[in-house]
Formats: sequence, C-alpha cells, structure tokens
Amino acid sequence: MKADAVLPPVRQVPKSELARVVQILESAGVVSADSVREIDHHGAVAAARIQASRVDRVPPTPYETLVALDIQDVRTGKTIEPLAAVEAVAQHMSLPFERIDPLKLDAEFVTRLFSKPFAQKHLLIPLREEADTVVVALGKPFDPEIRDIAAKTARRALKFVVALPQEVERVISEFYGFRRSVKSAQQQISSPTTEIQNFEQLLRVRGDHELEASDQHIVNAVDYMFRYAFDMRASDIHIEPRRDESRIRYRIDGVMHRVHTIPKNVHAALISRIKMLSRMDIAEKRRPQDGRIKSVHQDRQVEMRVSSMPVAMGEKIVIRLFDPETAKGDLNNLGFREDELRLFSRWITQPHGVVLVTGPTGSGKSTTLYTALQTVVTDEINVITIEDPIEMMFDNLNQVAVQPQIGVTFSSALRTILRQDPDVIMVGEIRDSDTAKYAIQAALTGHMVYSTLHTNDAPTAIPRLIDLGVEPFLLANALTGVMAQRLVRRVCRNCAQDTLVPRDDLVALGDDAAGEDMVTVPQLQGCVECRGTGYRGRVAVVEMMEINEAIRREIRHDVDVDLLRRVGKANGMRTLRQSGLDLVREGVTTIDEVLRVTSDFS
Repeated sequence: MKADAVLPPVRQVPKSELARVVQILESAGVVSADSVREIDHHGAVAAARIQASRVDRVPPTPYETLVALDIQDVRTGKTIEPLAAVEAVAQHMSLPFERIDPLKLDAEFVTRLFSKPFAQKHLLIPLREEADTVVVALGKPFDPEIRDIAAKTARRALKFVVALPQEVERVISEFYGFRRSVKSAQQQISSPTTEIQNFEQLLRVRGDHELEASDQHIVNAVDYMFRYAFDMRASDIHIEPRRDESRIRYRIDGVMHRVHTIPKNVHAALISRIKMLSRMDIAEKRRPQDGRIKSVHQDRQVEMRVSSMPVAMGEKIVIRLFDPETAKGDLNNLGFREDELRLFSRWITQPHGVVLVTGPTGSGKSTTLYTALQTVVTDEINVITIEDPIEMMFDNLNQVAVQPQIGVTFSSALRTILRQDPDVIMVGEIRDSDTAKYAIQAALTGHMVYSTLHTNDAPTAIPRLIDLGVEPFLLANALTGVMAQRLVRRVCRNCAQDTLVPRDDLVALGDDAAGEDMVTVPQLQGCVECRGTGYRGRVAVVEMMEINEAIRREIRHDVDVDLLRRVGKANGMRTLRQSGLDLVREGVTTIDEVLRVTSDFS
C-alpha cells in the first residue's frame, strides 16, 4: 500500500469516465457485477500505475484501465477488448461508431476547424465533409456540452461519431504536430550545415513531450514524418516537388498512399534536413546522391536508405525503410512452405557452391539473403558481403560497400575478398562478366556464394550467366540452386471471408493439384485494419530449381530455357504461378494477387 501511496495522482476526470463506461458495459451485459466491484476497488490504483509507467505521464483511457485489470468480457470469456467496449459505449449513446484510418484523412482539413489545444482537451477531430455537414470523431462522448462547444467553435453543422480514443490521439499528435511544424518553418527556416564524415548516423525519433519543447520546426516535421511512417508500416517515403507544392507519399504493402502536402518554400529545408542526417552534401543539388540513417523506434532499430535525385521541379528524396528484425536468422519468417524451407535450408548450408535469388527490384531478394546469412553465420566462419549499397548493417558480418568512384566494384572487391580467407560470400548482384566469373570461381575453390540476379524466373538465370561469359561446364559444377521470388499481399485476416470457386478456374491458371470440384479461396471485404484494401502485409512466392544431375546434364549440353524449365518441372520444380496458387488454396492471398506478379508466366 505504501508503494501505491507514492504514485502520481490520477487526473480529476478519469474516475467518473471509468465509472460511466463500467455502468454502460454492465447494463449491456458485457461485464459482470463481480467485475464492477473489482473496478470500483482497484480502478484508480491501476490507472495511476499505468500513468506512472509512462515517460510523458499521460493518463490512461478507461478502456486501457479495463485491459490492465484483466476484466473479462462475459460474452467471450476473454479480456475485454477496447474496441468492444467503445462499440458498446457508442450504442448506448445512440451514436455511430467509426474506426479511423489516418491515410484516408486530409491533414489540412483535419487541422483547419479546431486548434490543437481544443482538440486535445476534448479529444475530437474532424474526419470529412458530407454535403454541408462535418463528421467529427469523439474520443470522449459522455459530455453533451462538448458537442455544443464544438459546433459553436467550428461554426458549422456537425455530425458526431464515436471513435477509439487512442486513434483520435494518434491523429491529433501526428497531424497537428506535422502541420504546425511546417507552418512555423514557413516563417523561420534555418540553414543547417553538414559534415560529410561518418558513414552512418544514429537518429532517435523523439516522443511528443520532447517535440513540443523544441523550436526547430523542420527538425520536428522530419521526426513526425519518420514516426508516422514507422507506425503505418511503410516501406518507402517519397518526398516529391511539384510546381506549387510538394507532396509526401508512403508505400505500404506495395501500394502508394498520399499522406501530406507541404508548401513549396518548405521543401528545400525538409530535403536539407534529411540530407544532413544521411551524411549527404546539402550544397550539391545537381547530382544524385545516396546516404543512410539509422533510427530507433519503440526500442527497435530501423535502417533507412536515402536516395536524392534532381527532377524538373527540384530535388526528390526517396527513403527506404528496413527493419533488421525481419532478417534475424529465422527462415520461417519469410513465409516459405515447409518443403520450400527444407530445400532452401539445404542449399545455404552446403560447404561450397552458388545460390542465386532472382526477381525484380522490391521483390524481397535482399531480405532473403540477409536471413540466409544470419542463419549460417557463427564465430567459426568468416562471412563477407559486397553490396551496392549496404541496405542493413549487422555486427556479425563483414560488409563492403561498392564505391565505383574509387575503383571498388563488385568484381574488384570480390577479387580482394578471395584473399581474405572467406567461408561464405554474399555478392549483392551479379551484373557483369567479371563478377559472374569470379563468383563461379570462388564456388569452385571451396567457398559458399550467395547472390542475386535480375531475371524473371529461375531457369532464365542459367542462360543469363552463360551470356555473361561463364562456361557451361563450370556453371554446371558450381551452381547449387536458383530461386525466383515475388511478393504478394496477404489477405487481411480481420475481414476476409471464404468463398467457393470451381477448381477448373485454378487449373486454367496452371494449378495441377487434385481435389474437389469446388475450391475454397479468400474473398476480400475491406476494413479499417487493412484500410479498405482487403490486404495486410506481404508474403513471398517462390520458384525453386535445384541443380541436380538432370539439370547439370542439360546445362552442359543445351541451354535452351524452355527445355530447362521442362526438366525442372519434371524434377519437382513448382513455377511461381503454381506456388502462388498454393497460397490461394491455403487462404493466404488471392488469385488477383498471384496474377499480378506472375502475368508473364504460366
């Protein structure tokens, strides 16, 4: 009890908010009378503990307190979900309930009607216009006076909906913070200096309480932009200049989303801040540049690869985000099927040979190879990589960056690496004759080589290497396996529903599995979790061609790609299309997604 006595006091209103929520849940049959007594006795203490554990000392919502107390939903027998509690509150208040997707909101519209202090105090935000009415989301719907005050403040007809408090808070934090920083920067734009020395700089994205205390508006805007991208699971940030404005777009699950529009006169300052963080030359605006930033978000490191390029209206920046957690050495995280996982694991653990991963840019080749390296690396072996550029850094790897301006190319670095006593070598890409020949030679002299190649499928990699000057008999002896890879979007498990289609539909697309006349496949619905797309996350589709004796014989005597493909299929190779349709039958993705990434194959 003494420990409880020293905890920070809870704000004045949460107890009444919590009591009101509990009353509504009890009357709706969501919680039991025993749970109500538990909340009465321990609710204030639980709220105080949550508040004390937070760096910014923000008090919890009533729904967070219910979860902390492990209050059971009598309908499910499980801990009550905030979503279910808020829906019950909305129904009791005779107001619609709505989930908020920040990517569907217009940031300028959201921040136009109410000031940030007003929105924070009353926990509300405008969502959109419907005819002459503005739809406003309420995080605290209990006080009817809030609605009158909001209508008078906005001087508009308002329609109110109930939303999750944490979703309202997130929009207030990100939208108001970014917009205010950009507006302040219009009036006071600093001229940052640069130091081109370190290869990498660690950037810690700050919290709300730290951002609020800073007067460096562009610094704040960049931090808000990064944090929002992390929260939205973006893989890329695009900052694009236009004639009268600049726009910021995020790529999420392979699809671009327009998020912010900024004034043209702020664009240069935003670009300069990012170039400074990534150790680029901010004075050089005519040539493309590359840089990198390492950041920390929620105790996880995030690598950011930065590319600048001059375009018609100014400089464009693209920032690619890499989460090292995705390449921590667990091949199961790649989404391989069990038989594919066994085969790939056998390839990468051979004492020598060449393993190739093929596919277009953005198909996950680097993630696959990094994961393979983390799977095999130990203190007993020497692993060296050659990359252009280094996408993710790992302490247990020796990583070399290609720098053509000083003569460090894939081929020259590979020659040097062979004198560095390597066991495993990863060549970022085989793109010229010298690199191809040195990679094959390294495998023939007892080294394990992983690399990537830009070909459409696995069999095409073999004639491609021969075109680069590799002798067929050497290639046949050195090559262990070739894997083509694509990324397809996963169906959202929160909203997807199963539907039946004739099996002939899949057979017509190359599926050769026997089964019933009708096949169960997922049908997209769309919800707030997937932003109405029906998809959430991505998974690899692979085509794996093991170089066995039958394939080696064809490589030595005939490099016809159609013949190689037929021999590969006869020896168990499943094409990209067939592997994708396997995922369709398992309910992982859709026929449309498989067709999108395999439109050139059958």
